[in-house]
Amino acid sequence: MRKTSARLLSLLSLLQTRRDWPGALLADRLDISQRTVRRDVDRLRELGYPIVAAKGPDGGYRLAAGADLPPLLFDDEQAIALAVALQTATTSGAGIGEAAARALNTVRQVMPSRLRHRIDTMQVIAVDRAAARPKVDSAVLMSLSSTVHAGEVLRFDYQDQPRRVEPHHLVTWGGRWYLVAWDLDRADWRTFRADRVTPRIPTGPRFTPRPLPGGDVAAFVATRFRNYTATGEWPCQGEVILDLPATDVSRFVWDGVVEELGPNRCRLVLGSWSWPGLAATLGRFDADIEVVGPVELKDAFAHLARRYAKAAAYGTA
Repeated sequence: MRKTSARLLSLLSLLQTRRDWPGALLADRLDISQRTVRRDVDRLRELGYPIVAAKGPDGGYRLAAGADLPPLLFDDEQAIALAVALQTATTSGAGIGEAAARALNTVRQVMPSRLRHRIDTMQVIAVDRAAARPKVDSAVLMSLSSTVHAGEVLRFDYQDQPRRVEPHHLVTWGGRWYLVAWDLDRADWRTFRADRVTPRIPTGPRFTPRPLPGGDVAAFVATRFRNYTATGEWPCQGEVILDLPATDVSRFVWDGVVEELGPNRCRLVLGSWSWPGLAATLGRFDADIEVVGPVELKDAFAHLARRYAKAAAYGTA
């Protein structure tokens, strides 16, 4: 049997990879008894990890959110990915450049020497075409996002003018963040630059969302900023859901619209000259993709899947 410290790290790593773990499955994966699993779980709790036990014949364990942040465990690939993400965080327009630099320094200090050397020799230079544009305070983005998801009337100052709106969508366009909302005082739809918004508290009452003109936020934003119908510029335009944060996707999207759907999920509407070209462009995000439409985009993904499978099999025994 492995030493207790190594076993605890393995247990913690498993608990971080999925939501629920049956005790028997953990014991099998770690090649220990369920009694030892229970003891190791108790040890992790003593170290500050909030592990919840489920009762019943198939009782298991779950790593829950806690009041304090205990030590985190990353494998080598996750540590490298985290460092790269922090180095490129300044291009998100979310006003987190300084915090990202401090976080990178903290992560680097606790890395083993082999990983620290890799990080030091891999300097990422992020070319930000929107570098000259004003950044948005991350607290403002969090405030706007929370009111969108809560469906609450938002009061804020916009270029020294008080506004009351029903916030509907938080999107990026051309490297800037925008709030799409129904302006209650002007009785019309408006788009507001997030870097010019100063939220007021408290928020107002909850509201029933109004239907957006055209029913599509991407088409609405494109029409407002480019003065064209959304299908008029690109011959092929599709919509997908990506399992990535909107801030990560927005750094690489300049002709599309990114809408935040959750902490690690966003909606992207993008165009291209061909359906296979659009599918290939979306594939570069290296994340799970849900195709909303149209069917031509789904067919393009299937076409590329067959082509890539053939390429992977070529020359193999």
